[in-house]
Amino acid sequence: RKNTKRVPSFRKLLRTSKIKLDNKLKNKQYKQQSAAKKYRKQQKKLREAVRDAISRKPFPLEECKKKQVAEKREEEEEDALPLDMMDEDDLKLMEDLAQKASFLTRDLSSNEPVHVKKRKHESVIDKYEKVPRRMQTEPEKELIHLLPIKDKGGIIPQTMEKPVLNVAQDEEEDTEEMEEADDFNQERLPVLTPEEMAAQRRQKLQERKMYIAALASAILSEPDNNIKKLKELRAMLMEQDPNVAVIVRKLVMVSLMEIFKDIVPSYKIRPLTEAEKAIKVKKETQKLREFEEGLVSQYKFYLENLEQTIKDWKQRKLKKSNVISLKAYKGLAEIAVKCLCELLVALPHFNFHNNIIVLIVPLMNDTSKMISQLCCEAVKKLFKQDKLGYASLGVVKVISGLVKGRNYDVRPEVLKVFLHLRIKEVELQKDSEDIAPKKRFMTYKEKRKNLSRMQRKWKKAEEKLERELLEAEASESKEKKLKLHTETLNIVFVTYFRILKKAQKSPLLPAVLEGLAKFAHLINVEFFDDLVIVLHSLIASGSLSYRESLHCILSAFHILSGQGDVLNIDPMKFYTHLYKTLFSLHAGGTNDDIEIVLQCLDVMFAKRRKQVSQQRALAFLKRLSTLALHVLPNSSVGILATNRVLMQTFSKMDILLDNESQGSGVYLPELDEPEHCNAQNTALWELHLLQRHYHPTVQKFAAHLIVGAPTEGSGALSLDLSQRPATELFESYSMRGMTFNPPVASVTPRRKDTFAGMDSFLDEELNKQLQQDISETVVHKPLDFAKHLKESSLS
Repeated sequence: RKNTKRVPSFRKLLRTSKIKLDNKLKNKQYKQQSAAKKYRKQQKKLREAVRDAISRKPFPLEECKKKQVAEKREEEEEDALPLDMMDEDDLKLMEDLAQKASFLTRDLSSNEPVHVKKRKHESVIDKYEKVPRRMQTEPEKELIHLLPIKDKGGIIPQTMEKPVLNVAQDEEEDTEEMEEADDFNQERLPVLTPEEMAAQRRQKLQERKMYIAALASAILSEPDNNIKKLKELRAMLMEQDPNVAVIVRKLVMVSLMEIFKDIVPSYKIRPLTEAEKAIKVKKETQKLREFEEGLVSQYKFYLENLEQTIKDWKQRKLKKSNVISLKAYKGLAEIAVKCLCELLVALPHFNFHNNIIVLIVPLMNDTSKMISQLCCEAVKKLFKQDKLGYASLGVVKVISGLVKGRNYDVRPEVLKVFLHLRIKEVELQKDSEDIAPKKRFMTYKEKRKNLSRMQRKWKKAEEKLERELLEAEASESKEKKLKLHTETLNIVFVTYFRILKKAQKSPLLPAVLEGLAKFAHLINVEFFDDLVIVLHSLIASGSLSYRESLHCILSAFHILSGQGDVLNIDPMKFYTHLYKTLFSLHAGGTNDDIEIVLQCLDVMFAKRRKQVSQQRALAFLKRLSTLALHVLPNSSVGILATNRVLMQTFSKMDILLDNESQGSGVYLPELDEPEHCNAQNTALWELHLLQRHYHPTVQKFAAHLIVGAPTEGSGALSLDLSQRPATELFESYSMRGMTFNPPVASVTPRRKDTFAGMDSFLDEELNKQLQQDISETVVHKPLDFAKHLKESSLS
């Protein structure tokens, strides 16, 4: 029996994977096939049994058995000894034994078992059923049941044999008819010139555009009354004219998208229950219900059309009509993806939003760079504008499933969208309700027990007012928001930890480390020890790039600067690694990595000032000053701003501004250990060079540091520079456009005074000679440097 249930194109449950759905479908089909096969076998056996029963006439088995016994006796008498030589007792014994069945005396052609016991009530028909049947070799003819005939005797059933159709002959006849029709159409079509065809196409396109505009304006003017026109507009997605089909479909897709963005309400429409449908309502309410129902159904069909367009392009599958080519399908698919991305961002509250997420997230990993970028940008916008967290949670779940399902073989951009999540705080402790209990109203029993009658009356009025205020505020509670953010971040961390554990050589590792660096302060304390060990092992392996190792250091210090203060973990190895690799930065490709270095220095020194020794701070101050000479101006500004923070945070940093050495030992700049390089015995001579830098802001910072970085007085910086962090200054003076930032002021050259009487300064003879040389044409002669040598050799 054919299954008439319509298979939905959107999955109803977000957590149900495609593999699980496929397995369910396969199991269902297999059960149906096996049941049908078993039924066919049973019917076939039954038909064969009836046919054999009709063809073969049954005969009594007892007579056959007696006949066989008599024949056996005659054969035995011929081969046996003469009977006159045997006694009468022996002969009788032999006859009795012959009556009994045995392996030697029984008929081997018999199908009856040797030791079978005769049943008392076994009939001839039951014995006959044990005889094997013959297989019918003739093909079975199918019967068609016709309407019965009724007469005086009763109802007479009518049947006829099903005629066997010649399929090949019918197909040939159909093709011949199609060819004749095509020839007829080709003969009647007029021959048009290219100019006439272009004009005809423009006219058709203009008519379609006017029709689309008329429908759209009618829907937008009165959505309640013209909701049926949405169906007319959506029907144009199946435009069949090959000359204008592609453009018309694109226009209809974009028009419907804009219409839905305008007329969709700001709430989710739920289906009505049977009880609600049975209740009589006002005309206005019934009209609103019809509008909402029609809107949801048309929106669903529109999304299905977009999905089918993308699937046809992905599978390189053409429709039977062949109206649109495969190349044109790519353009249609791109427009469909753009429409889905717009709806994803614009309607996160409306129906089928989870279905749009399921469609968009796999396209983030598409081979087409443009489609992948479109989807990633849409998800980033959704994360940035999602204040509560419902939509973000849905997207994060699907991305996590995609990464795991593809065995971590996805684009790094798919994981980088996690960096745009608006998550600043989560539920770090289970007993957060005890710390900040939510508002709870008293029950009737509590009021009766603790309050007097007048107090109960006032309490009731107070609670009623509070409830009305909460409803008027219409804002989600903070606890709900924290719960959603906590669940979202848990899924993000599970994805990150899986990659750290199972795919350390994956190209996703930089995105994972960057994400850990951003959200590390929100990780649970239980994972701190293991995570710090993993990060250090990644750095020590040497397989990471410089940027990835910086992300490891930043993640480790974010962990240790928050809740990690209570842990006894020594981060000295991370300080040493950063100090050792600072000179890997330069004015070339690694200049962008300085932003991460500035973030690391801020966490390592400004937020952990009590755990940092003076020797370590002096060593970093000296090495950073040297690094400021080799990088671009914006990097120099950021580094000098960090040096200013170091000089103001740690005392006795001004000893590097003095030429006299402090203590024993010599400064060892090549040593990679900041604690033992004797940085107190050197001076910041780099600041004198930076005072002569061409960038004015670098000059200001160098002059400010030379006088000891004062906060007041003539040597203090302006508020515009002193109150901005180093990373912000690095971005403000960026030179990505390869231009001076700030631009260099143009200097107008001074004009020298010109004298009209120039000849008065020259002698007459010199002036004549000058004029003669100017008037003569210059003739270049070849130079012969060996001329004098030749003359001397000849003489």
